[in-house]
Amino acid sequence: MLKDYISKTTQSKRLYKRAKLVLPAGVSYFIRYFAPYPFYINWAKGSKIKDIDGNMYVDFWMGHYTHILGHSPSNIIRAIKKQIEHGTHYGICHELEIALAEQIVKMVPSAEMVRFSNSGTEAAMYATRLARSYTGKNKIVKFEGGWHGGYDPLHIAVKPPFNIPESDGITEGTLKDTVVAPFNNLHSTLEKTKDLDIAAIIIEPVLGAGGCIPANKEFLKGLRELCSDKSALLIFDEIITGFRLAPGGGQQWYGIIPDLTILGKILGGGLPIGAIAGKEDIMERMNPLLFDQSKFSFHGGTFTANPSTLSAGLEMLKTLEDGNIINDLNNRGDKIHQRLADIFERHNVEAIINQAGSLFNMHFTREKVWNPHLAYEADKEKLLNYHMRLINEGIFFLPGKCGALSTAHTSEDLDKLVTKTEKYVQEVDTS
Repeated sequence: MLKDYISKTTQSKRLYKRAKLVLPAGVSYFIRYFAPYPFYINWAKGSKIKDIDGNMYVDFWMGHYTHILGHSPSNIIRAIKKQIEHGTHYGICHELEIALAEQIVKMVPSAEMVRFSNSGTEAAMYATRLARSYTGKNKIVKFEGGWHGGYDPLHIAVKPPFNIPESDGITEGTLKDTVVAPFNNLHSTLEKTKDLDIAAIIIEPVLGAGGCIPANKEFLKGLRELCSDKSALLIFDEIITGFRLAPGGGQQWYGIIPDLTILGKILGGGLPIGAIAGKEDIMERMNPLLFDQSKFSFHGGTFTANPSTLSAGLEMLKTLEDGNIINDLNNRGDKIHQRLADIFERHNVEAIINQAGSLFNMHFTREKVWNPHLAYEADKEKLLNYHMRLINEGIFFLPGKCGALSTAHTSEDLDKLVTKTEKYVQEVDTS
């Protein structure tokens, strides 16, 4: 399998050799590395990407789940081109920041006011600080398997072992007010927090890095009640689920409204973005016209509300606003889930497919995967092998990660995924 990959990607192998001389591990983000080396693309349109060796792939990674309309959708490209003729970055107020904030408020149930950032990590950082400022308390609860970017107090318990940070250089002091709780286990979460005065609970409605695991609705409902009882804020990290599960994100999908929401990915229309949205009285804590330095929560950044990004984001949200596209993708997600599950069942392969709308992920195990412990106990080598086989067949999942559907994926694209999966299963059966 690796010989086939290497023989088809000789130019990528050459580029990776160069990359290792100037980029640690040869990549700009280690999640993008896979053995023996990643391929390098130079073109992306619709559901397809093409590498520098000319190999074409059906893409189910979709820019970290960003491209819900596919790569380079024409309406988004037109909006960006129109804006950059007037300037790429102002560093001064402009109307687009009002228009996109208004659109978010219109679509996201928890949003009454909005502030923009440049990444999901920044949004998580500022939301955490805001929660502490508003409540006057320090402790933040996050969950095993939850990924909220690289902000030190939240950069723990993403993957096993769940009791250590995800990076060196994170001090004990930055983690002393972080409380890690088990995902989808309300009883244990209540036990962990019963004697604590917490500022906030932050949670992904669907774990992304943790294995595409949807939260149980009763679990989220319990967290909502817990936060209300403790005068703490419930923060939904909707950087993945925002504008994908429903026009109003996971909170609309579940019918459970947080106090704060952080957004990214789809919101930027393919360009870098993050955002914090929430109730007016909470968000106004970021207003130094109302609060002096000892009481207000700082937020800022050179490229916040960058007009190039906001032009793309506004066009994106208007396209998704009526929910028709999202509902169709969710239905297609249900169908591809069933088709793939049927293959594994017919061939007696121990595999579970987790799915939430247009997001889906394979776990090679016989046990239902409802928490990240079970996700990491599944056979990772089989998953990597499956994804590498698909890459050789012209289908791209970032090895080991979830897949996402876009409007650009055709019936032929999905048929190809099903056909090549069946081929993989048959080859495993006879090997």
